[in-house]
Amino acid sequence: MIHVSTVCILMGTCNGQAFLVEQLLSIENQFHKNWRLVISDDGSTDDTLTIAKTFQEKWGKDRLEIRQGPKQGFCANFLSLACDLTIKADFYAFSDQDDVWMVDKLSIALAYFDTENNADIPRVYCGRTQLVDEHLRLFGCSPLFSLPRSFRNALVQSIAGGNTMVFNQAAKELLEKAGLQQVVSHDWWVYQLVKGAGGCVYYDPEPTILYRQHYNCLVGSNDGFRAKIDRISYVLSGRFKAWNTLNYQALVNVKYLLSKDNQDILITFALFRGAKLKDRIRLLEVCGLYRQTWQGTFSLWLATIINKI
Repeated sequence: MIHVSTVCILMGTCNGQAFLVEQLLSIENQFHKNWRLVISDDGSTDDTLTIAKTFQEKWGKDRLEIRQGPKQGFCANFLSLACDLTIKADFYAFSDQDDVWMVDKLSIALAYFDTENNADIPRVYCGRTQLVDEHLRLFGCSPLFSLPRSFRNALVQSIAGGNTMVFNQAAKELLEKAGLQQVVSHDWWVYQLVKGAGGCVYYDPEPTILYRQHYNCLVGSNDGFRAKIDRISYVLSGRFKAWNTLNYQALVNVKYLLSKDNQDILITFALFRGAKLKDRIRLLEVCGLYRQTWQGTFSLWLATIINKI
């Protein structure tokens, strides 16, 4: 008998009534049918829970579980699911509440794992997104990143949204061991932790989700002129440095999970951040940090020069 992989979809919700129905229908219409959904609601005051319960009645409680989130923000909400030892499946997929999945999203991700099927290695599938407005009108794609996925990149950049991520049991066990760390975002943390531990991150250049950009979108696309301006402002304001401090401390907390080489990189990263200007420039090269685009590289050098990294 052929085993059909089980996928547990991990969705964080909070006041998502406007677009939740479309997302749930897109999950229902997936070509890959062997999935279950766990919704962690972070204190919605609109009709989000009513909508979720309507689908639960339609699908059954074994297909859709609804639980209360930790009410500590979107990152903690998603990590509360990813770190839950009672949630078991062959694979796991993060889902936002306001996107629309293409019908072959799960099947394309699982095809990657069929090709790279070493179950002992933490593996993550992620990729680009098709950008759409509130009414699902297409207006572009997220950036195409082509440089290697590595811990040196992950320290200073998140390359893919959590809404694109599918990961295996080994990656989930890694997240469980790390526990509920205080980090900037769950997707950046997955990239840092999996690469830090010597795992694999595959970045698909072909989008499989419609990523809705709207007025109350928590994390928007990192493309376009506005995003480039925001990137510089994050550096100048010290926000980028604060993010790095938060993520660095979390990585120190779980240093034992990292490979020896990446532990050494983390040590050099700390020296680099605390060094004087001439030493920072030298240690940037020694540490081998890089971002995926020339604009990102510019912001990285700017942060190095003004000591905002």
